[in-house]
Amino acid sequence: MTLLESPSTTPETIAVLGAGSWGTTFAKILADAAAASGATRSIRIWGRRAEVVAEINSVHRNGQYLKDIELPSSITASTDVAEVLKDATLVVLAVPAQSLRPQLGEWKALLAPEAVVVSLMKGLELGTDARMSEVIAQELGLPASRVAVVSGPNLAMEIAREQPTASVVACSDNETASAIALCCTAPYFRPYTSTDVVGVEIGGIVKNVIALAVGICEGRQMGDNTKASVITRGLAETSRLALALGGEALTMAGLAGLGDLVATCSSSLSRNHTAGRLLGEGLSLEQVAEQMTQTAEGIKSGPAVHELAGKLNVEMPITAAVVAVLEGRMSVDDLGPRLLARALKSEGDY
Repeated sequence: MTLLESPSTTPETIAVLGAGSWGTTFAKILADAAAASGATRSIRIWGRRAEVVAEINSVHRNGQYLKDIELPSSITASTDVAEVLKDATLVVLAVPAQSLRPQLGEWKALLAPEAVVVSLMKGLELGTDARMSEVIAQELGLPASRVAVVSGPNLAMEIAREQPTASVVACSDNETASAIALCCTAPYFRPYTSTDVVGVEIGGIVKNVIALAVGICEGRQMGDNTKASVITRGLAETSRLALALGGEALTMAGLAGLGDLVATCSSSLSRNHTAGRLLGEGLSLEQVAEQMTQTAEGIKSGPAVHELAGKLNVEMPITAAVVAVLEGRMSVDDLGPRLLARALKSEGDY
């Protein structure tokens, strides 16, 4: 029986492709959720690096990304993606957004025919402006009812430490979303469901760009008023884009919109906030990349978000200013005056 045939049936084997901080943390969530419900479940992680895989298998840790967090024994890892995907009816993707499409081409033949695919990625593809769920559906030939996304305030280290967190599982098919939510309901992780895939994904994409802006403000030693203003107007930008694409306003006021935005813009654990702060302190993009062990998706997705906004005639001045900095057309010193550069109008006039 497949996940789609019965939402009350949990998969025995789940594949998580990506051994970074969020992929490994989500594998822990899935394992802890199974333990809490009394289910028997095998969680397999695919990782590119043999040393990371070996550490997960030998001492149940992923020290590079999750420090001393102990992983459940039901989690195993391999560099062999075919081994990880074998008989997995739920496949979770946690790889860098810009590498997803070519990897899916390699993995397509290895997926179980009934597999449901879940995206943990929060990026927009350069060149196509496609959301990750769209890339997955296109490359794997899957109907929307078998593609889901998880988003919200997902700072991996906090969740790995089992600090209470709520998130959203979105799928066009509510029964599929409910089945996935059941799989990842752990004592410290509470998933809500939504059918607004567009809104949930856009919230997770644009917040990375806004977090870069807030980080730059912090790096330039601007105050809390500035940062609060950028966060709030950043939510307005996110909402305008989501609504233009068919998303729902209510989503923007929830966990995948405001919740994720606040967490990403405020926390030192946020990769995008950290990257922005380093840029604000005067480092180049190359120097920022050298200092960070993981990708700050806003750096990659920012130009795609800006391009998409232009196609839809959506005003996004904060995004435009951040992209100008990333492309070297504006210095971080000039960013401040541009962040709120928009014609005077009512706050409620989006």
